Amino acid sequence: MKKTKRRSPLAVLAYLFVIAGSLIIAFPLYITFVTAFKTLDESAVSFFTLPTRLYLGNFAEVISDEYFWNYIINSIGVTVGAVGIIAVFIPMVSYAISRNMQQKRYYRFLYIYFILGVFVPFQVFMVPLTQMMTKFHMLNQVGLVLCYVAFGLCEGVFLYVGYLKSVPLEIEEASAIDGCSTVQTFFRIIYPISKPMTATVVILDTLWVWNDFLLPVLMLNRSPKNWTLPLYQYNFKSAHMFRYNLAFAAFLFSIIPMIVLYAFLQRYIIEGLTAGAVKT
Repeated sequence: MKKTKRRSPLAVLAYLFVIAGSLIIAFPLYITFVTAFKTLDESAVSFFTLPTRLYLGNFAEVISDEYFWNYIINSIGVTVGAVGIIAVFIPMVSYAISRNMQQKRYYRFLYIYFILGVFVPFQVFMVPLTQMMTKFHMLNQVGLVLCYVAFGLCEGVFLYVGYLKSVPLEIEEASAIDGCSTVQTFFRIIYPISKPMTATVVILDTLWVWNDFLLPVLMLNRSPKNWTLPLYQYNFKSAHMFRYNLAFAAFLFSIIPMIVLYAFLQRYIIEGLTAGAVKT
């Protein structure tokens, strides 16, 4: 008879941690979905049970808000604008740094300068940033997009430079022999090769920009017409603190698009983060 393979205590403990972590993550999502489809009376009876029927009145009341679709458009505009610029601008900066940092001190300093930005908490420069953007009259969606691009440089450059170092220089030398300029080499060869890393940065930054609260509350809180979805949800919860069914329905509107995006594209995150780990 074959002997059954016994798992080590450490392996069992690791599985228990994974199960516990999964439950911790899944429980708030369960509460959000369940409560969004309940009436207020059903929630008062039991907060954790499934609804007796799928009640859509909460969603109808949320959508009936005068500016609701305006908030959706604002969030989409800011996210697409910021992530679109990041997806083109950061690879260009990273390519210049990765190909020149070994020969020129300026590029090494620039790389270290960007990396140091990862370790600076947002709260440190929150007030100076607000004062600066006020002086420039940029407390609007355009200013918000520029801030996201600037903050996205730090992590984006770190990821891209590590990835681009693994790309063989012979490919660029061959393109130069064929008559390609540096710009043509980047857009025709390097940028397509960097697709896994580009997908990784796009997904991570989309999740960040779509769900961010601190920057919008500093730059868009002058008028409700300028709110993004996180701002709307925050103010909605304050105004309807006793009608949490409506609040959870509002939360669900912003959660579902990101869950769908992550479910379809999450494999690119692992592929992009590990692509430059070993140099071939």
